[in-house]
Amino acid sequence: MRLAAVLLPLALLASSAALAREITPAERREVPFDDQFPVCHHPTVMEKIGTQFAEKEARFWNSSLTIIEVERIRPLAWKPWGLDYIPRRFCTGTALLSDGRRRRIDYSVREDLELGFLGQTKTWGVEFCVSGLDRNWAYEPNCKMARP
Repeated sequence: MRLAAVLLPLALLASSAALAREITPAERREVPFDDQFPVCHHPTVMEKIGTQFAEKEARFWNSSLTIIEVERIRPLAWKPWGLDYIPRRFCTGTALLSDGRRRRIDYSVREDLELGFLGQTKTWGVEFCVSGLDRNWAYEPNCKMARP
């Protein structure tokens, strides 16, 4: 029994060491990410989300629903999966919609995977989910896949 108590922790240590790998931060890759994108509550982030939401509602769902305002914005996580992944900032808030309802909105601000015009500048983008309005179930269940 004592032998098992000694061997089990040693086996766990050995297996975790075998799974360890070298971590290269995303900012030090051949084509590095620079972490230069806005914070959760930045006006351009809110504008981009509002514009994309209105376009999606009108184009795919024949709806005139828009986001009027986003309140109680707070960050959820920064690089939640580690240094070597694409930098992302996860956020949440409460969206006031044009129908008068308030719904939770979960979103991430992240460095885009595409380079800007002629590869000179990098851009940033957002992905978002408004609770109860994920009509194509892209972030189901209940926008969980839009959170870290």
